[in-house]
Amino acid sequence: MAELDQEIIRVDEGTGRENHEAGDDIQSNWNANVLQELVSVVEMAAHFGDYRRTQRKECYNLVRRMKLLLPLFDELRDLDSPIPDKDIACLCNLKKALVMARKLLKTCNEGSKIYLALESEAIMVRFHTIFDKISQALDDFSYEELGISDEVKEQIELMSMQLRRARKRTDTQDIELAMDMMVVFSKKDDRNADRAIIERLGKKLDLHSIEDLKIETIVVRNLYREKGGQNAESIQQIIDLLNKFRQIAGMEETNVIDDPVMPKMLTKSPSLMIPHEFLCPITLEIMTDPVIVASGQWSEKNNFQLPTKDLPPGHESYSSTSQKEEISSLVEQLSSSHLDSQRKAIKKVRMLSKENPENRILIAKSGGIPPLVQLLSYPDSKIQEHAVTALLNLSIDEANKKIIAREGAIPAIIQVLEKGNIEARENSAAALFSLSIIDENKMIVGLSNGIPPLVDLLQNGTIRGKKDAATALFNLSLNQANRTRAISAGIVAPLLQLLKHKNLGMVDEALSILLLIAAHPDGRQEIGQLSFIETLVDFIREGAPKNKECAASVLLELGSNNSSFMLAALQFGVYKHLVDITRSGTNRGQRKANAILKLMNQSEQIP
Repeated sequence: MAELDQEIIRVDEGTGRENHEAGDDIQSNWNANVLQELVSVVEMAAHFGDYRRTQRKECYNLVRRMKLLLPLFDELRDLDSPIPDKDIACLCNLKKALVMARKLLKTCNEGSKIYLALESEAIMVRFHTIFDKISQALDDFSYEELGISDEVKEQIELMSMQLRRARKRTDTQDIELAMDMMVVFSKKDDRNADRAIIERLGKKLDLHSIEDLKIETIVVRNLYREKGGQNAESIQQIIDLLNKFRQIAGMEETNVIDDPVMPKMLTKSPSLMIPHEFLCPITLEIMTDPVIVASGQWSEKNNFQLPTKDLPPGHESYSSTSQKEEISSLVEQLSSSHLDSQRKAIKKVRMLSKENPENRILIAKSGGIPPLVQLLSYPDSKIQEHAVTALLNLSIDEANKKIIAREGAIPAIIQVLEKGNIEARENSAAALFSLSIIDENKMIVGLSNGIPPLVDLLQNGTIRGKKDAATALFNLSLNQANRTRAISAGIVAPLLQLLKHKNLGMVDEALSILLLIAAHPDGRQEIGQLSFIETLVDFIREGAPKNKECAASVLLELGSNNSSFMLAALQFGVYKHLVDITRSGTNRGQRKANAILKLMNQSEQIP
């Protein structure tokens, strides 16, 4: 811009008019070039196409808003007079913001799906930064002086209002996704619910086919190289989850960093893509009699030798038809008047519902859900346990969640949670978590008085029971009304106990729930005691990286609403440890620590 100014004012006595005209031509060309670059950035962004599911909504909204700028650029290009310098500066700032937007959209179009889910909060911060920069550039523009039409001006004003609203909005779906990922990383047992969560994550992230996973493996490898060894903890989490997805899909775990570009398959059949339906859900080895294969030619075609198994004559393998007939017969027996037949049938249904997605669909289509719900109220404790566990397994399927709730299962599951044997109570908690992924079911659980027995299980259950209760309570507490119910039910005391007993391995889960509780005035009053602030500072000082991140998040929530919490944290020596996190913490931990330090600085509390 300085060079342009010098060109315009460089006049000689004899040729002043010519030089002035040349200056006008140079500025006109420069303006046209800037406007063309702005148009090109928007058009390039509009051609990215599909986006990763976790940021898809924000990406399409951003592209739509960027396109709304095109009529403004057209009118500016058609102006007869030069654009004033201050508006040229606005256009330059707008261009920088749109280039940032294009880069972010490219990341959301081509980046690792797991990375974008794991770093969803950081990605959202980038969106909000772009919203700020676009909004600021547009607000500073002199529309009246330039003669911009009322129609275009109203369109820009509407877009600015939408950007301001978008900056304030938070998406609870990202929180649910983050909790699912936390559960996958933190759970130690290999129960079916863990596999259910991984299956659900794979569906949410569009990582359930062999081809999807091959592409993701390559993208993750490129991400590692791009980061140059930075953010090692996050990259390892991504690799761990990728290998879980690969394992369920029948692909062997791989050293993503060093292996060749094309991932290897199971060593038993190096060139074979084994569908997950053919794998035992427990051992993840290929099944000797996968139910969707009637003849065994799938194996023969690929030179795969199945283990031999002696079968009665005429029963060489199970066909899908016989599977349907078996399930239909079992569903009928669930309503049998003979207790022994019911017990055998429900035990078998529980087992089949655990095996694979097809069985879950077949059981539901055969009318198996209503009798299972009826059996939840049966006085036999073992039948109750089998029924609630079968419903837990069936609820993995998204459509089944709605059917189970519609049949009135949630109040009955809560009764089992209150009075069943210990395994039935644990699986009831897991079932409530699975069902409450649907927002409507969150409300049903809360209105059916399901929060108090979950809090009791959190307080008095086994380690596994505590984990199931914590997972369910976190998910349910995403609903504001349920948060109030949880506080009234006394959730804070058992959460604080979990922080004291670090050997239970539930610190992150407890802090995540406390973060939700801290957003509620009654919750802040209960947890905002000096002893709790000291506990947070202890985790910020010497906890694991994830502990530090979660503790900093809770402190930020408390301090944002009451400066006395920040003052107490300072007295416990938090400042030095926050600075340490800004240098070597997780990405999210660094953001939270910086936000706390900024808050302290604004309130003049930093010594």
